[in-house]
Amino acid sequence: MFAFDPYSPAVDADPFPLYKTLRDQHPVYWSEAAQMWVLSRYIDVAGAGTNWQVFSSAQGNLMTELPNRAGATLGTTDPPRHDRLRGLVQHAFMKRNLEALAEPMRDIAREAAEALRGREQFEFIADFSSKFTVRVLFAALGLPLGDEQTVRDKAVLMVQSDPVSRAKGPEHLAAYAWMQDYAAGVIAQRRAAPQNDLISHFSMAEIDGDRLDEREVLLTTTTLIMAGIESLGGFMSMLALNLADFADVRRAVAADPALLSDAVEESLRYNTSAQRFKRCLQSDLTLHGVPMKAGDFVCLAYGSANRDERQFPNPDLYDLKRKPKGHLGFGGGVHGCLGSAIARMAIKIAFEEFHKVVPDYTRTAPQLDWMPSSTFRSPLRLEMTVESAATRHAA
Repeated sequence: MFAFDPYSPAVDADPFPLYKTLRDQHPVYWSEAAQMWVLSRYIDVAGAGTNWQVFSSAQGNLMTELPNRAGATLGTTDPPRHDRLRGLVQHAFMKRNLEALAEPMRDIAREAAEALRGREQFEFIADFSSKFTVRVLFAALGLPLGDEQTVRDKAVLMVQSDPVSRAKGPEHLAAYAWMQDYAAGVIAQRRAAPQNDLISHFSMAEIDGDRLDEREVLLTTTTLIMAGIESLGGFMSMLALNLADFADVRRAVAADPALLSDAVEESLRYNTSAQRFKRCLQSDLTLHGVPMKAGDFVCLAYGSANRDERQFPNPDLYDLKRKPKGHLGFGGGVHGCLGSAIARMAIKIAFEEFHKVVPDYTRTAPQLDWMPSSTFRSPLRLEMTVESAATRHAA
């Protein structure tokens, strides 16, 4: 008998065959383990993203939500409150002039890549992507240097959940509490002495006399730390994994950096790290003949929607020429990722510098350990072997 448990390590390891069964046989599926409905087809997931009146985020959007977060962040509010928050946060992003981060990003990426020069093996996450994402995040937000490793460790714990209890464990909640205390301290410093960083601009952002309140500033800051470290870092790991596994694509991209944008978009479709998000039904709804009730929770399986053959022909093929339109790698509808532009810029810069030093690489281990998270999917470690020209010719 078919069963789908979004908290299962087996789903983390390879969700895609299960997604296909969901799409073909159970497009509206009740997951007993998760106690929520699962939508898996592109048309339904994309449609739910635009229909916030029915599919509400106000009770949380993470599959396993963090305490006191719902109702105070961009991802956990509905219009009109969401529109107000988005306008104020977007105002802060504009004030920061994120384009000015491009050169510092390149310097950070170049330094991290150079540390790999001459190595025959390396671990992509510890040796490159986390060094890049954490330092970029610190530069953008204005976090004090010296706390990088602790902040990263806490952010990674925040997005995880216990696969047995299907809840946040004590270590996850402690990491969240630590991050809130840490962010509150930095916010207080920036209020006293503002700088040209996002935290300062969040604190001072104002439109027609309206400003973010203390809780909104705090939770926006902690959410951006979590997203900047884990979401961006997780996607960089997935892109590296895809390029390592598809040699022809990897070599084409390394030889022509102009192809990186296409590789990024196809990876967002093919293997996004943002796999599943939660909504709560605000009214009764029947979909594909299945009745759902107001108050029911619904899992939007973005990772499945991006592999739906009804929308993307040959969806299990990683195709650099696809140029996928409308993929949900950054979500969709009113909750499309506000940081998608800076994320695309950061990823492109990072891999341009990475490929200058390491143009050819393969995955060392055939099996990966995956982060225990019901929402996000990324490897805990990604061991790489550098493939030399001599090795390629011998092969």
